[in-house]
Amino acid sequence: MSAKASVLYDAPGPVARVRNILYSLVVLAAVLVAGWYIYRGFANQGQFTADKWEPFLDGAVWTTYILPGLEGTVVAAALSIVFALVLGMIFGIARLSDHRWLRWTAGTIVEIARAVPVLILMIFLFALYSEYDLFDSEYLALGAVVTALTIYNGSVIAEIVRAGILSLPRGQTEAGVALGLRKGQLMRLILLPQAITAMLPALVSQMVVALKDSALGYVITYEEVVRSAQQLGAAESNTIPALIVVAIIMILLNVLLSTIATRLEKRLRSGGRPPPRRGGGGGGPHHAGAPPGGG
Repeated sequence: MSAKASVLYDAPGPVARVRNILYSLVVLAAVLVAGWYIYRGFANQGQFTADKWEPFLDGAVWTTYILPGLEGTVVAAALSIVFALVLGMIFGIARLSDHRWLRWTAGTIVEIARAVPVLILMIFLFALYSEYDLFDSEYLALGAVVTALTIYNGSVIAEIVRAGILSLPRGQTEAGVALGLRKGQLMRLILLPQAITAMLPALVSQMVVALKDSALGYVITYEEVVRSAQQLGAAESNTIPALIVVAIIMILLNVLLSTIATRLEKRLRSGGRPPPRRGGGGGGPHHAGAPPGGG
C-alpha cells in the first residue's frame, strides 16, 4: 500500500480528503472573521491607540506591576504543583491499598476535595487563616492560594495516579510478586516508573490548570499577574491592553510548561537513550550489502 492505513479509522478517499480540506477552510475563514470582528470592536473603542500601549515601553511599568505579579503567579503555581504532586501520589497509592479502611478514607477525602470549587476554598481558607493567625500577614494570601490549589489539584492528581497504575498490564504485578518483591518495592520499582510515563500528559494538563487557577487569588488580594494588570489598567487607563499583555504572558508560560513536559515524556519513553542515528554510517561490523563472514 502506498499510504499507511490508520488502525483507528479508514484512510479517507479522494472525496473525503477534498471535503476535509473544505471544512478546514470554512473553519479557518470563520476564525478569521471572528478575529476581525473582535479587532474592529476594540479599535472602535480606541484600544489600539499609541497612548494605550506606550506604557509597556517604560521599564518602570514592568518592574512595578507586571514582573512582581508574574513572580507571584509563578511562586504560587510552583509551590502548589509540587505539593499537589506529593499529595496526589500519596492519596493515589492509598486508594489502591489492600486495607479497606485506608482505601475508603482516601477515596472520601479525594471526592470531597474534588467537589469543592477552588475559589470557595480560597475564600474559606483566607478567612480561616486570618481568624486564627496561622500565617504572617505578608504570606496570608499566598498560604490560602497555595493550600487551596494543592488540595484541589492533589485530589485530581490522585485519580490520575490511580488510573495510571490500574492501566498497567496485570503481568507487571505478577512478575514483581514472582521475584519476591514486597508491595512497596513493587510500587516503587516497577509500577510507578511505568505509570508516570503514561500519566505525564494528564499531569501536565493539571499543572497548566494550577497555573491558570492561581489567578483566582486576586479575589483574596493576592498579588498575582491578573491583579497587577488591573492595577496597571487603573493607573494608566488601559485595562484592555494590560489584560491582553497578561494573556500573552500566560499563554507563553503554558506553552513553555507543555514543551518541557513533552521533551521529558519523550526522554522517559526512550529510557534516557539518545535517538538512533539514521543513515549508513560506519561503526558496525556488518555493512549493507556485505556478507557476515566478510567474503
